[in-house]
Amino acid sequence: MRRIAALSSAVALACLTGATGAAAAPPAAAVLALDGNGECTFPMKKQIKGTPWSLQRLVFDRLWEDTKGKEKNGKPVRVAVIDTGVDDTNIQLKTAVDKASGANFLPPAKDASKEERKLAEDPTVDEVGHGTKVAGIIAARPREGTGFVGLAPEATIIPLKQNNAEGKGTPQKMAEAIRKAVKEGARVINISQDTKGARSQIDLEQAVAYAVQQDVVVVAAAGNDGADGESKRTYPASYSGVLAVAASDRNNERAYFSQSGDFVGVAAPGVDMVSTVPKGGQCVDNGTSFAAPYVAGVAALIRAKHPDWSRQEVIAQIEQTAERGVNGRDRYIGWGVVDPVKALTDDDKKIERPTADTGPAANVPKPEPGRLTLGETPQERRTRLATYALGTGAVVVAITAGGAVVLRDWRRRRDA
Repeated sequence: MRRIAALSSAVALACLTGATGAAAAPPAAAVLALDGNGECTFPMKKQIKGTPWSLQRLVFDRLWEDTKGKEKNGKPVRVAVIDTGVDDTNIQLKTAVDKASGANFLPPAKDASKEERKLAEDPTVDEVGHGTKVAGIIAARPREGTGFVGLAPEATIIPLKQNNAEGKGTPQKMAEAIRKAVKEGARVINISQDTKGARSQIDLEQAVAYAVQQDVVVVAAAGNDGADGESKRTYPASYSGVLAVAASDRNNERAYFSQSGDFVGVAAPGVDMVSTVPKGGQCVDNGTSFAAPYVAGVAALIRAKHPDWSRQEVIAQIEQTAERGVNGRDRYIGWGVVDPVKALTDDDKKIERPTADTGPAANVPKPEPGRLTLGETPQERRTRLATYALGTGAVVVAITAGGAVVLRDWRRRRDA
């Protein structure tokens, strides 16, 4: 049984090395999860029965009306998960992971045995659980007894193991993983990591540019160092062509830890996120690490429904249909919080770029200026005449009634 103590969710993101490329230990919460006891234990013997809050807002009949992650010809969309590995023994991921197309970019220890080296090469060995949770949010298969399921449960996951609990991943290794993902036919790449020190790396930048040129949708977590509210760039999320994802809470507001910046494209649920863990069951975690695959799952569905759409058109669709708090884009949640159902149903025509809302006031007819009159207006005259007519009628009635009373009294006195 694997047990890992949980730390603050504000640092629940795997980190890579800085500009020097030397290995650096990441914040431990990069590989952690939170449950009711403050720690994540896996395998989890019990499943989480209820439907996670991030899925309760979805109408699955509409979301999956056209596809669950497969094109019309039955070909599943391939999504690469560059992370700590993806366990394929969890029953919800058993048929989702394409182990043969995966790879492990972490070198084995120098003193490792032959058996240990063989195990180290397996991209489906996830000692920390981070990549398995990321993959589950994208493509976990439905299972009786739990309300948790991936957003694209018929997509295929390419497991690319590039980091671990000791922070052995490097920007160079991530660059290799990105190129491998493109080679293996990934149409979406999910990267729930960022570089330590927020420094750009030439190898990584070139690899991302290559994936973009190959029409791959690259989704990356914005980072979890946003508690101070200051904007700063993270990589690879800040590279051109990448859809950077911030984390939102249950109120569709930025999660306090989510990194803000002008590079943020959209936000997605990233608080109390349920997902799969190695060997079985589910666990709960927090971070932009788990907001990014939520968006990657939506991207997979769009690519399955519209295989002819370019990566830019897929990203624009996600951004345009997001639920916005402002009319345009801001540095906290980008174009808004992703709306999976709207992204898959409000798609009559493809677009190249999202546009700012004009706001409700723009649709209200402008009031026409009143006509200047120096005397009585026609309406005032009609009102006055109607009042006169009503008053005159009342006087006539009163006179008639009064005359009748006088005549009656005179006749009574005469008869007496």
